[in-house]
Amino acid sequence: MEPFWPRRSPHFLACRRALRPFDDPAIIGLSGGPDSLALAAAAAAENKDVRCVVVDHGLQDGSAEVAERAAQAVEAFGLEAEVVRVEVGEGNLEAAARSARYEALLAYGSDVWVGHTADDQAETLLLGALRGNPSGMAPRNGRIVRPFLGIRRADTVGACEELGLDPWHDPMNADPAFRRVAMRNQVLPLLSDLLGGDAVPALAAAADRIAADQALIASLTDLAPTTSCAELKADAGPVRRRRLAAWLLEQGVPVQGDQLDAVEALVVDWHGQGPVAVAGGRAVVREGGQLAILGEIQGGYK
Repeated sequence: MEPFWPRRSPHFLACRRALRPFDDPAIIGLSGGPDSLALAAAAAAENKDVRCVVVDHGLQDGSAEVAERAAQAVEAFGLEAEVVRVEVGEGNLEAAARSARYEALLAYGSDVWVGHTADDQAETLLLGALRGNPSGMAPRNGRIVRPFLGIRRADTVGACEELGLDPWHDPMNADPAFRRVAMRNQVLPLLSDLLGGDAVPALAAAADRIAADQALIASLTDLAPTTSCAELKADAGPVRRRRLAAWLLEQGVPVQGDQLDAVEALVVDWHGQGPVAVAGGRAVVREGGQLAILGEIQGGYK
């Protein structure tokens, strides 16, 4: 039976319109939260060729049930869905979970659609600035695609209400111990109060411009991946970092800012430091003036 789409649904319509310019086929990274549920529903309504994959990180009691519930919700839209269990590595929990999630989704070999909104874009800009690297997410970064960057979180939440969906609300999204949660619930409201209006549009626009500038650098510069430390050290900083990121992605390693900093230090601040741990239980080392990626074996890195 075909799903019923409400005739008057302005928030859901915003989601559908945002999705129309993006090409399928694709994998949708589904959490069961309002952003990814709205993304899956919009893809079904627009007859996009997509499959949904729910990544179960196993970090909370009942995570398997939450994952199965999310899969069943999108199957009601006529979409295929499956649940994949992953192991989350050590270190920063949020970053490790993100790495494990993207590694699992990218393994399918297709574009991966995720539900980041303009609100996420604003948070990313501020969090990056606090790490000394103000950044923005591009609508497409390799095979990671973000169709909802131009709409607000209120649209995805509103779309779920219009469709009568009951999205899952991750309790981690209410824990102020996580920087992104504190940014969302404390810093952004404070900035909005300071401005006397919504701070998100201006911040998201600034992040969009940063992402566009990064794309321009990529288009004007030879960013071919290389492992030569001498060649990388001779590059300008923005070019070097993008070449390193391209190499890591080529090796199947999702790029994280803190890990990229440590890998760059192997090139520009070499003093014999040890392996730099990256996603998937792997590590980057410098040997004979070249970077290399090692796989993990029992008892240490091989």
